[in-house]
Amino acid sequence: MDAVERPTFETSAAMEVYQYVERHGTAARHRVREMVDLSPEAFEKALTHLLSKGYIEDDGGTLTLALDVGSVEQHTTDGLTYTIRPAHNDDFEGLVQTIRNVSSDGTYVVAESVAEQLLYEDAVTRHNTVESRVFFVATVDGEVIGWCHLDIPQLDKLRETAQLTVGVKEEQRGQGIGSQLMERGLDWAKANGYRKLYNSVPAITENAMVFLEDHGWHTEGIRRNHYTVDGEQVDEVMMAYTFE
Repeated sequence: MDAVERPTFETSAAMEVYQYVERHGTAARHRVREMVDLSPEAFEKALTHLLSKGYIEDDGGTLTLALDVGSVEQHTTDGLTYTIRPAHNDDFEGLVQTIRNVSSDGTYVVAESVAEQLLYEDAVTRHNTVESRVFFVATVDGEVIGWCHLDIPQLDKLRETAQLTVGVKEEQRGQGIGSQLMERGLDWAKANGYRKLYNSVPAITENAMVFLEDHGWHTEGIRRNHYTVDGEQVDEVMMAYTFE
């Protein structure tokens, strides 16, 4: 299933099964059947329908949300080999730790809120009639060292725009990993028909603004005294990337 496709269901039973798996990211098949309180026959029919539509996957009895957001890529720079790929639920802890690592100085407020949302919902990917989100991660030997996140509203009037965040652990910076993650997110958004992306940063994060500007972003607006960082009021710089 594509992340921009709004899921539709032929029966309420199929919707219940999908909603349970979508909320939890991954769940044991027998556990889903217990929690949605369906007869074995109704459950199997609903599950077969969801599998045939490509909404969920069954991996040896474990049900997961099925989103096709691209391939696995391998890169090498200065002797470091890393992988960029779509994130999955097994990346949950590493992803949260990485976002917290990058935002630990309190200046990447939007990223902080992404980490808190992940912890609250306890799932990497979400895709329903209200919201959808996509993560790409950079990994070294399976360890998450960076991410690119797209928050995708499902409201028709907003479906051509999305919010993007991106970051790399400090010890792995300066090797082009952030640029590769950014390009992966931009390529995905362009291929799926988006016309504009947003990212907001405090005005004191000059390095972040330079990074975004170097990748074609521009300042679209400023909200005065929007953040409070270390007891000081700080402006929010609202930046955007517009596809031509």
